[in-house]
Amino acid sequence: MGFKKSALVNTAVAPIAAVHYQVKARDVHAHLFDVTLTIAKPLAEQCVSLPVWIPGSYLVREFAKNLQNLKARQGRALAAQQLDKCTWQINCNPTKTLVVTYQIYAHDNSVRTAWLDAHRGFFNATSVCLRVEDQADALHTLEVIAPQNIADWSMATGANALSVDKNGFGTYTFVNYDELADCPFEMGTFWSGSFIAAGVPHRFVVAGALPGFDGASLLEDTQKICETEIRFWHGNKKPASLPPFTSYVFMLNAVDDGYGGLEHCNSTALICNRKDLPRLADAKAPDGYTTLRGLISHEYFHTWNVKRLRPSEFATYDYTRENYTQLLWFFEGFTSYYDDLLLRRAGLLDNAGYLKLLNKTINQVMQTPGKEVQSVAQASFDAWVKYYRQDENTPNATVSYYTKGALVALCFDLTLRRECHTNLDNVMRGLWQRCKGGPMLEADFANVLESLGKRSFAAELKSWVHGKGELPLRELLTQHGVVVHDDPAQLAQQLGLRVSEVNGVHIKAVLSGGAAEQAGFSAGDEWVGVESFELAKPVKPIKPVKPVKTAKANSQDQPGSGWRMQRLDDLLLYAGTAKKVIALVARDKRLLRLALNFSSAHTTWRLAISDAKKIDPWLTGIE
Repeated sequence: MGFKKSALVNTAVAPIAAVHYQVKARDVHAHLFDVTLTIAKPLAEQCVSLPVWIPGSYLVREFAKNLQNLKARQGRALAAQQLDKCTWQINCNPTKTLVVTYQIYAHDNSVRTAWLDAHRGFFNATSVCLRVEDQADALHTLEVIAPQNIADWSMATGANALSVDKNGFGTYTFVNYDELADCPFEMGTFWSGSFIAAGVPHRFVVAGALPGFDGASLLEDTQKICETEIRFWHGNKKPASLPPFTSYVFMLNAVDDGYGGLEHCNSTALICNRKDLPRLADAKAPDGYTTLRGLISHEYFHTWNVKRLRPSEFATYDYTRENYTQLLWFFEGFTSYYDDLLLRRAGLLDNAGYLKLLNKTINQVMQTPGKEVQSVAQASFDAWVKYYRQDENTPNATVSYYTKGALVALCFDLTLRRECHTNLDNVMRGLWQRCKGGPMLEADFANVLESLGKRSFAAELKSWVHGKGELPLRELLTQHGVVVHDDPAQLAQQLGLRVSEVNGVHIKAVLSGGAAEQAGFSAGDEWVGVESFELAKPVKPIKPVKPVKTAKANSQDQPGSGWRMQRLDDLLLYAGTAKKVIALVARDKRLLRLALNFSSAHTTWRLAISDAKKIDPWLTGIE
């Protein structure tokens, strides 16, 4: 395992590209990139447009909102007429080179768009590079110029270097716009390390890490993940073991509070909390480091499952609008199933640690009323308007194609192992071969299932994917060495609430059919206090005396003292054994008294190993 500071230098002579971009920092404090687009042979009525979304993140984000001061010239200034929210038309001489200049405001510290300040730069081409209509399939080049007056910056990318300096700045080449859109760029004084997995060089760059960051541990663990996933898809024998890329780059942005990733064909952009990185001074890695390794595993698995093996609707991308598919339960859900499972097979989790993560996923789905409203196929199609636009009603109206999709994968895997002497691993590899690492249909999945399982799985697809019923999780887990314990649910779930406890108890969501909904709670309420119906019992005197008669109170109608709520668990303290209270709620500055009936009938699952011999073949992948 070795380390490297900068990208390899390639000084090949640049060919004449049909479409060329130059990107440079205009003003790091104003967060502006200057972009110059040169079109060698424009159309007489040349249209250019900026994408409205980025593949892998299914929401129209309107990147053109950050584009300003667009100008065109062919020696002289030309008019650029805006046709819609993201498209401009330039009438020009098709025999002369057309030059278009503009600025991009870059202040979104996510993996999806662009960022620029005095410490770091980052961009995806979908946020920066106008797409040249009718020339999207031509050769593209992009030159990134190092910021002036900022020393020691380097650049990392998975793009094909054409002519770059020792720090990675220079010109890169792309066979078409799609390839350009698939290559993010990271700039700054980041940490950089490298390793080899299955004979392929991998680079890992980290921006924003704290002093004492343990980069060697991160590289070692990531190498194990990569090698495990390459073996998963291609086996151990060459040349089958070679992955479908010649190099790979991880770009991680460590921030105070953030989490996420976006997959690309030979790279990924990641974001995590700084405190979740391993540190040299710590004897034990932070709990969040397991989550980060799961994110790395998830995005790397996408290299095969969605970037190459992908929905048929994504055979070509339309960057101007939503691209619908019902298959995100497979591409995101099955990837979510394997991300943690492959951590176990890489030796980065034990069986108990894996079951803890699986347990969390199961409870998340079980505690989502929306699973009875929407199938995972519907959730996939509605991602554009529901998953990425969540509000207080999201838990009641939809189900996550990530989490329930992962449980659908689990059910297929355990069913195949129980009945058919095969498993989902073989199905994934069979799909890769059947679809030649390209577009696929649900019918392809059904075909490979039937071929390997020796029976039709149409009923399971109808019920688990297109239906809204319960999955046979308990039965399947029990048959594979896992016992399911039913424990009392946490108080929020008993009440049917999701809350924030920052500066009081604030209602984020009210779950359908729960006690809180029946009482009249609403998202946005502040739960300020509670009045209990339970009366204090008389204290037994030390000496035998004639007891004093007290008036009887109707505990159903006469509340006791009122108490201030600071956190949700205060309810149990103030209610005692009573199952009915008056909740004092502030809504739009108005105080409300809500009669709340609650009980402990709700349960949550707790998984435990019952038979190691049955669980090991599944979790280790070794039959």
